[in-house]
Amino acid sequence: MLRDIQHAALDLVEEQGLEATTVGDIADRVGVSERTVFRYYPSKEHALMPGQQGLVNALVACETGHHTSSGILEVLLTVCREHFSHEVEQRDFRRISRLMIQEPEMLRVAMRQERHLVEALSSALLHRSVLDGLQSLLVAEVVTASWRVAWQSFARDEYDGVASDPVALFDRTVRELSQLFPNP
Repeated sequence: MLRDIQHAALDLVEEQGLEATTVGDIADRVGVSERTVFRYYPSKEHALMPGQQGLVNALVACETGHHTSSGILEVLLTVCREHFSHEVEQRDFRRISRLMIQEPEMLRVAMRQERHLVEALSSALLHRSVLDGLQSLLVAEVVTASWRVAWQSFARDEYDGVASDPVALFDRTVRELSQLFPNP
């Protein structure tokens, strides 16, 4: 059912745009009630990009142990990479990436979801007393930015017709990050 709803949402947004697509349209396409759609997804946007909440859950649940802030960042980036890889294998990553370029509202949706990720992750790190407030926020922002840069790079390549590997782009993003800010 989850995949059917997501596919219907993607089909409809590709056909008529995000603004014109309603939860009722998605429900009709799948042959279920709106209530059923809302049982699985809180909004049409979440149906389009369901992986974001999975990423939030995985990062918030991640055990960071007694690492330094750079060690915590490394652990979280590893979890992020695993989730990114899973998304590529399990979701309509290419379709979503193309829509991110074609539909400006999709970028705003992604930005709201990223804000939620930063808030949830920084709060979890702070709550565990692993890092102070500023460190927690910085780590959460860097993890989120790494996800975004890799995703946007892939979306740009996909839109331009350039073959690329999204997981390799994520790995490159993390490598570039470590070169820009090497450990002291």
